[in-house]
Amino acid sequence: MQDLAKTKINIKSPAKINLHLEVIGKREDGFHELAMIMQNIDLSDYLEFEINNEGLIKLESDCNDLSLSDDNLIVKSANLLRKKSNINYGANIFLRKNIPIGAGLAGGSSNAAATLIGLNKLWDLNLDQETLCSLASTLGSDIPFFINGGIQLCFGRGEILEKLDSNFEYGVILLKNPNVSVSTAETYKKYSNRFCDQYLTNREMIEKIRKDLRDNGLNNLNNLNFDNGHLNIKNDLQLVVENENDSVNQALDLLSKLENCLTFSMSGSGPTCFALFKDIETAKNELTVNSKLFKEKGYDSWVCTFLEKGITFI
Repeated sequence: MQDLAKTKINIKSPAKINLHLEVIGKREDGFHELAMIMQNIDLSDYLEFEINNEGLIKLESDCNDLSLSDDNLIVKSANLLRKKSNINYGANIFLRKNIPIGAGLAGGSSNAAATLIGLNKLWDLNLDQETLCSLASTLGSDIPFFINGGIQLCFGRGEILEKLDSNFEYGVILLKNPNVSVSTAETYKKYSNRFCDQYLTNREMIEKIRKDLRDNGLNNLNNLNFDNGHLNIKNDLQLVVENENDSVNQALDLLSKLENCLTFSMSGSGPTCFALFKDIETAKNELTVNSKLFKEKGYDSWVCTFLEKGITFI
């Protein structure tokens, strides 16, 4: 414990966007069967972990809009790790928040995975990635993705992961109205009420959709490198959100009109929308030209690149 007390760990906790989000149907366990491609981007939160001698989990943040109590996914992750490892170590955790909340960028899920990874090292638990992924899956459907991060196929409710080797060099512009947030749970509920009138039982259909995404999903994105036409990214949740959310409709319209935009979509359950460009310099130039317009229309905007890795120690 004396050695541990000297340790301080800093972690970069990145957001994600969805390059494909398909809701296959509602499962009997109440979750939805999904087929997704998720990709980390370099819009990131930062977490600092330090041992405390009180055996307590203490969370602080520079963000006033977050609960710092037991309902926070960071605190839940820390308590789960303590329980599963049968230890009584404590930790002081500080979160520097950059990823907007309720944005479809999974900042909370990223923070939860970062907590599992960070405290596994801080407390010298030596849990392997399979164990961390298993713990992550009990906390939330997006969280296992962040244990490895990068770009992955995500199946089941999000916990069945297949790592992909692609290293895209696209630039990304993100748009989000800071006054608008969307509940992921409510969005799935609304989608289910509209499109999933019975439980999913056809395993052959599920396997076919998975195979199609394996075979064709990245091919579509690779084709963008040749600037040979526009690609529509599939996001089934957009069918619900864009009908109810003017900020999503307007963001998609703004992005579609950018001169060098290769493709655009809503991320996750929204309301953040994004556009892809052939490289980061093109994206930066587009943002420079349009930043005043975006601000006048009420949007925060960011330029990002794709990340080959997810959560990293710094």
